[in-house]
Amino acid sequence: MSDVSNDVTINAKVSGRAINGEPFSVIANVRIACDIVVDVDVCVDFFSDDPTIALHTRFTSQDGWDICWLPKGEYQIRWNTPRLALPTNTTRACVRVFGRVHGVKQMLAVQNVAFVGPANAATTAMTIVWELDAVGTTTAIESLAWKQGYKSWFFQHFDHASRTAIEYVCGDSPLMRGRVLDVGCGDGVTDLGIALRYGPKELIGIDPFKGFERLPQILADHHLGHMAMPKNLKFMAEDGNALPFADNSFDALISWGSVEHMAGGYDRALNEMRRVLKPDGLLFIAPGLFYSNIGHHLGEFSTEPFFHLTHTHDEVRDIVFNSTPQFMDRSGLFAKREEYWQWYNELNKITVPKFDEELRALGFEPWRAALRCEPLVEYRKGMFEHRICDLAPNELYSSWYNRK
Repeated sequence: MSDVSNDVTINAKVSGRAINGEPFSVIANVRIACDIVVDVDVCVDFFSDDPTIALHTRFTSQDGWDICWLPKGEYQIRWNTPRLALPTNTTRACVRVFGRVHGVKQMLAVQNVAFVGPANAATTAMTIVWELDAVGTTTAIESLAWKQGYKSWFFQHFDHASRTAIEYVCGDSPLMRGRVLDVGCGDGVTDLGIALRYGPKELIGIDPFKGFERLPQILADHHLGHMAMPKNLKFMAEDGNALPFADNSFDALISWGSVEHMAGGYDRALNEMRRVLKPDGLLFIAPGLFYSNIGHHLGEFSTEPFFHLTHTHDEVRDIVFNSTPQFMDRSGLFAKREEYWQWYNELNKITVPKFDEELRALGFEPWRAALRCEPLVEYRKGMFEHRICDLAPNELYSSWYNRK
């Protein structure tokens, strides 16, 4: 991402009298001139005549606002309280806008607004209400994927996945700021989220099926059609079984939801990942778990728990080709039933214990691991032969050091 510090401006004012018992607001019009600002946080401070001591400070993030990103445009942010509870010497409000640039939270804009302080001090705490709206022709906030939350697959991949991989599982490691490879990047949405948020020196996403060619249209569909690709991000139509890179080329490597799709197994791909990853480099990997309730990747066709295990192979095929799908993932926008069925039959049947053993045997050392599990597994016909540790985990996220 380019330097956005000069691309965000504020025009702020106060509304109402700073007298206890009367409504009071700080209103800031924020203009974003760059393509996008990610991980936005807004702060309102109140000061007395002493500019070094903040009498009250409040961030949007403190009050449950997760403003994942705002595209180019103009916005109005309002800090409202029905009862102002500030010391009598309060004379100034300060509005600050923050965003994530190259992996670091930075202040992008600031403005002070003077006002006449409270006539007397309040004895009760303030109730604060934040409001955020788009202004004029700017895309409405309600239309942005992050506002829709986990109902939006774009949010799940652009926001949730990029944050989960880099911050949660990889501990915001500085290795992720270096040269990074994503093996099996699909449509590239997660890689774009990583490139914008964390600013790696270079991020290369590879996928032999060229799903990343759809990325411009996906962005247009989510109100980001104006956005240019970051210079540190590029895509290549390469195969994970034969990586066209020299030994020890990358500081970090990502593989999310890809190794289970590698027809014929993923042993060669893991060896290739180890080869191109530097000694003590960092691997993030999240394989699809076949026996889990979501690892079959056919959730679009049935909500019945573990139906891929409780039905015969022919019955599962009949469900895929004759049910009405509820497309919930990115592939559903483009894939045919025949492709879903082919992918299902090609899936590598990965389990957590087996995958753990395989990575250790290659010389990877575990650092962090997280499992997202079913709240309850109810065994039925077709499931009894499978271990609890294979059925209960829905997703495995893990990071490993490459101990060559």
